[in-house]
Amino acid sequence: MDKFDREILRHLQRDADLPMARIAEAIGISPAACWRRLQRLQEAGVVRRKVAILDDAKLNAGVTVFVSIRTSDHSSAWVKAFSSALQDIEEIVEIYRMSGEVDYLLKIKVPDIKAYDGIYRKIIERMNFLDVSSSFAMEQIKSTTALPLSYLELD
Repeated sequence: MDKFDREILRHLQRDADLPMARIAEAIGISPAACWRRLQRLQEAGVVRRKVAILDDAKLNAGVTVFVSIRTSDHSSAWVKAFSSALQDIEEIVEIYRMSGEVDYLLKIKVPDIKAYDGIYRKIIERMNFLDVSSSFAMEQIKSTTALPLSYLELD
């Protein structure tokens, strides 16, 4: 990976719809070279996919709930069952296994508290937990899908 690859990634993170010719011009290489580099980045799995970022409020899913889960069972069978039990709940947009006092953290998008209560009931019906705690985001201060590129080791 070199500075051109990093700049391609920087532009794609801002707008994946940018034409290759525009990215190439901005970073100082030919469109063909830019396209080949992007293909290599995709084949290497650096660029996993290109998606549209939708407006949650306009889609009536503007309430963000963070759910902290603690469990007394840390077996691989439990983890597999937990992961499987939650995969089809579309309101759960992110799941993390954590260090510290919370074992798992879920990010859930819903229109309101009533809708969250339905999701909560669905979650606790599917699995047994030691503790489930919910926190509602009051305000989004920062949100980005762009990853930091300053840590890349360049050729």
